[in-house]
This record gives sequence, C-alpha cells and structure tokens, in this order.
Amino acid sequence: MKPIRPTRGSRFSRFAGKAPVIAAACAAVLVIPNVASADTTISSNSTGTNNGYFYSFWSQNSGQASMTLGSGGQYSTTWNNVTNFVAGKGWNPGTTDAVTYSGTFNCNGNCYLSLYGWTTNPLIEYYIVDNYGNYNPSTGATKLGSVVSDGSTYDLYSTQRTDAPSIEGDHSNFTQFWAIRQAKRTGGTITVSNFFAAWAKAGLNLGTPNYEILATEGYGSSGSSNITVSHGTGTSPSPSPTGGTSPSPSPSPSPSGSTGGGSGCTATFTNASDWGSGYTGAVTVKNNGSTATNGWKVTMTYAGNQTVTNLWSGTYTQSGKVVTVNNAAYNGVVPAGGSTNFGFNANYSGTNAAPTLACTTS
Repeated sequence: MKPIRPTRGSRFSRFAGKAPVIAAACAAVLVIPNVASADTTISSNSTGTNNGYFYSFWSQNSGQASMTLGSGGQYSTTWNNVTNFVAGKGWNPGTTDAVTYSGTFNCNGNCYLSLYGWTTNPLIEYYIVDNYGNYNPSTGATKLGSVVSDGSTYDLYSTQRTDAPSIEGDHSNFTQFWAIRQAKRTGGTITVSNFFAAWAKAGLNLGTPNYEILATEGYGSSGSSNITVSHGTGTSPSPSPTGGTSPSPSPSPSPSGSTGGGSGCTATFTNASDWGSGYTGAVTVKNNGSTATNGWKVTMTYAGNQTVTNLWSGTYTQSGKVVTVNNAAYNGVVPAGGSTNFGFNANYSGTNAAPTLACTTS
C-alpha cells in the first residue's frame, strides 16, 4: 500500500501560485488572501496573515471543517468526516529557527500534526510529523535513516509526486521529505535545523524556503486541535543522524566551524552536514552591542571553489569566492546580546575548508 498522505493529490490545488509567492494563488479551488483579526472563524479556503503570523486553511469539502484564529500564534480547528483538510499558523517564508508549540490534538481516524512547508529550486514539500492518528504516513515508503532530536528518534523518508498540483502549478513533479517522530507528542520544541541537516545527510537537499506552518490535517476522519506556535530555542545545536546515506564519502576532513567579528557583531559558522560534494552550513549572528540592531551583514570568504546554491533566513550574493549575506526582513532586529541565524547549502569539489567570516551591523 502506498502512503495515504503522499497519494492524495486534490488538496494541493489550493497552492497553484508561482514561487516565491506563498500558496495563495488559485487553481482548482479559489484561494482568497485575507488579513484576519483575532478570534475569526474560517470555513472556506483562504490564506493570509493574523496577528503577525501567516495562516492557511483548506478543506476539500468546505463546511465540514473550520479554523478559528486566536491571538498571536494560536489557532483551533474542528473537523467531522472531512475528506481532506489542513490548517495552521506559521511563517512566510519559513526559516531554520526552532519552533515551539503547545496545545491539544484529538483525532479519530487518519490525521497528522506536523511542521509543514515548501521550498523552491528544488520544489520540495516537507513534513516533520510529531503526532498522527491510526495511520502512519510512512507506510509503504522506504526508510532512509533517522535523526535523534528534541527527545525522540525521527525516521526519515522521501516519496515522489508526479504530475501533481503544487505551489508552482497543477502539473508538477516534486519530492516529499518526511521526518516522523517515534514517540508521539503534542507540544515541545522542533529544532528545524536538525532535520534540514539530517535530510541533507541522506542526500535530500531542500531549496529556497516558501511558507511553513504548524499544521493540523485530517484525512477521512474527525477531530479537533487547539495549537499555539512560536519561534523558540532548539534543544541541541546539531543533529545526531543515524542510518542515513550520503551521496559520496567526504574526500577530506571539513572544519566544524569558524568565527569572525566586525563592527558590532560576531558570526560563527558550523558545517552541519557534509556529503563530499556539498554541505549544509549554519551561521549564528550575535549582536555584541548595547542596543538592538537595525540590520546585519555577514561576508563569507572561501579559499576553495564552494558555491552557495540556496540560503534561508537571509538574502545573498556571491562574487567569486566571496558570499555576502544580508538579513531577511524578519530577523534584522537583534536585541543587545541576542542572536539570530541563517543556513545554506553549497556545492564544492576537493577540500572543503571553512570560510573566513566578517560581520557588521547597522
């Protein structure tokens, strides 16, 4: 049997917009962007913003499910014998920042509670599943490894979609990445960077982030949820992958990190995952000043032929061996003594030495 979740396709028709626009365009169903106020109940397909958070609601049979938007990152859902429905709050675009959530999740049948998102270039749909009902969405998929994060082991899978609706159109070919928690839970911290690095270790490379939500989903089921989501602090700085595969062995040791300072801030680099022809890097930017920043810039200078292919939680340009990274719109303000981060994927051949870093603030 193929996994139920990967094989159903009709719900993706709500995401027919062109990247990098979030899944707010319309295809088989009409999606109407909204700016909703607190305690607004939604029962028709829509996306928008509410109290500083992106939200998405979609139901294959409208009227059998609803979502109530509360203050901050809070939302609640109810659904009854719905064919397929998904709703949640999060961010546009998604980031590698840790996500903290709490609440309740009640499921009668097949349903999922997960951190859910998309990337482009390549087009990827990803799930970090913390809880599910009577059906494990990995059923029938090939296990690629596992990662220990946030108090449990998550099993890693990928599945392929062909000629299916996506955020780039109705007839797309794309891959789904899965991380499914062995010890189910409702609430806690999801250290997102751990999963990005673990997928990369298994040869599954994400692209440029699109949206990301803490999603409640029901498929041929009934249930309810009440969830509050926010950015949080991860429980570990790097993942502990086990059993994964990598495209090729690393031809030479890779430095674990380097630190560079400058005017008002310090940037610290870590090689989170290396598979011999490419790697996932993570950079923490710390504000050393006595006041909050209005923005920051990190310069990474390589000694080799490293080429950044995509980057999240910032914007970048590369000229030869020099990569210049500026803050994203949502993480330029860093409080005194505080920090933020960005991550990226890069290709290389030969030796993969850590870049030299410089950091400035405005």
